[in-house]
Amino acid sequence: MPSQSKEDYLKYIYHIQEEGHKVNTGSLASALSVSPASVSEMVTKLTKLGWIDNEPYHGFKLTKEGEKLSVGLIRKHRMLEVFLQQHLNYEWDEVHAEAERLEHVVSDMFIEKLDNYLGHPQFDPHGEPIPDKHGRFASTNYILLSEAATGREYVIAKVNDSSKEILQYFSRSGLSLNSKLVLTERIEFDGSVAIVLDGNKHLLSKTMAEQIFVAG
Repeated sequence: MPSQSKEDYLKYIYHIQEEGHKVNTGSLASALSVSPASVSEMVTKLTKLGWIDNEPYHGFKLTKEGEKLSVGLIRKHRMLEVFLQQHLNYEWDEVHAEAERLEHVVSDMFIEKLDNYLGHPQFDPHGEPIPDKHGRFASTNYILLSEAATGREYVIAKVNDSSKEILQYFSRSGLSLNSKLVLTERIEFDGSVAIVLDGNKHLLSKTMAEQIFVAG
């Protein structure tokens, strides 16, 4: 089985690939907050294990086996987040860090039993799709709130979990998954947006609006 550090590398490579960015030493060093020398050393190990392909000057990408391991880890992480929120009363800004610790120690058998216990959830507490045991993700049709058309009602379908502070602010403002809101105005000067939620008007900065994905 991969070590925790190898699993972290595989997962971050997967996420960078999914965002459509080139995976190289610099992007991984930034994502993992490690030195470029550490990245180079790990990339050599992962290449020898057959989990990534490393092409000089073209970056590197996951092999089929590397992708399978990455998706399996993502499945564990997101399933654990659901359990922590639904059954242990964790807030949505708390589940990510806890799941990061647990995902490396639970077995595949545990996750399959947890999947059955939870009723086969398709999305985690932030709206991210949970891959099934075959590695398949539920289809999504989200758009960023910052890019949505004004004058329309939307449902919050996904919120980025990269900032605990932003999630806490959203909670205080009453924003949560499946909340309905109306985008009333976009201020072109700075990209901020005005929304109405439960009859209350909120002004969100461009940065905050870029953390919210909506459907509608």
